[in-house]
Parts: sequence; C-alpha cells; structure tokens
Amino acid sequence: MTTIGIIGAGEVGSQIARAAIAAGYSVVIANSRGPETLAGLVTDLGPSARAAYAREAAAAGDFAVVAVPLKVVNDMPAEELAGKIVLDTNNYMVWRDGNIPVLDSGEKTVHELRQEQLPASKVAKAFTHIQAPRLLTSARPAGASDRLALSVSSNFPEAVALVTRLYDQFGFDTVDNSPLSESWRTGPGQPAWIRHAHQNREELALNLRRARRLAQP
Repeated sequence: MTTIGIIGAGEVGSQIARAAIAAGYSVVIANSRGPETLAGLVTDLGPSARAAYAREAAAAGDFAVVAVPLKVVNDMPAEELAGKIVLDTNNYMVWRDGNIPVLDSGEKTVHELRQEQLPASKVAKAFTHIQAPRLLTSARPAGASDRLALSVSSNFPEAVALVTRLYDQFGFDTVDNSPLSESWRTGPGQPAWIRHAHQNREELALNLRRARRLAQP
C-alpha cells in the first residue's frame, strides 16, 4: 500500500487524508503540536492512518503533501523529503502570511519558493483552488458530465503524472499548468479560483488563459 506523508492536519490536510484513505492509500499525518494531539483525527480516519512528527511523516511517505503555509525561514524537513515528490497545497495570503516582496513583485511564485526550500524534492502545486470539503462531496467518476477539473503545476513531468493520477483516483480531471512559474494563474482572485466549484477541464483551461497578474496590497 502506498503511503502519503501529510504535513499539516488542518482542514486541507485532514480532508486530503480522508480522500486518500478512501482511494486505498495509507497516511502518516503530522501537525506542529505533536502526534498525541491528533488522536481524535486518527481515530476518525481509521486503521490506515497514524500520527507522527513532521520529520517522521516526511520520511514515511512514498510521496508527501505539505498543507501548511510557506514561511520565509524554511521549517520543512528538507532532508527527509529529498528525492520525493512533494505536493504543495499552499496559497499566498497577505493577511495571513504578511507581505513577501519577491511574491508581491511577481518575480517568483509561492510554489517556486517552496521548490527552493526543498531543492532535492520535486514540488508540485496541487489542491490549491478547491475548498477542502469538496474533495469528498464533489468527486465524480471518470467521464461524468459534471466532473470538475483541478490544475497542477510543476517543473517535473513525473510530479505532474503523479498528481494527475491522484486527482483521477479522487474523482477529478486535470489541467497541466506547468511550470511552477505559471502557478500564479490559479491564485486567490484569479478566474480559476473564483470558479473553482463549477469548472470542467475545458472551462479551467480557459480560466487559466484569462488570468492576469494582481497587485498585492
């Protein structure tokens, strides 16, 4: 059984864990407070889940999901994530993260910064423009007329392939919005973000083309 290491046990991390377990994965999940604080969540997730510290979750996963905001000072377990595909679910939120000049200027995207912090990993932007509960409620079988699409961005084709497979298993189609330098197109306020609950593959591709750089406050 493939194991996913999930760093971050808030709404996004916990809902990805639920969807992953439903798709046949096992998960090792971590938060910033310690595994003993996740006893209730792990009980809810069932026998395919266990709690750990972040470094342990990173080491245990065949690939990893990072479901916590990026910090300018890197706090990711880079050594344990080396050589692995890492799915970054983060969005840049000024009200939460403060202004980060290199992001405000458009010189880099938040996911490019995550890649710089994890230089030996293969980072992919994933799950960034869907409300976490919809991972379960909006899933549809392949070919369904109302199947939604999600985007992926990465500098590594193998990471795009993994996310595409995972999206399909979770019940969603994929639009490749690579490389990471293009990942801003699904950021907060962009058409793909605004229409997240209603777009199929063709509509998402169109909304990606409609994206325009937004000034940060």
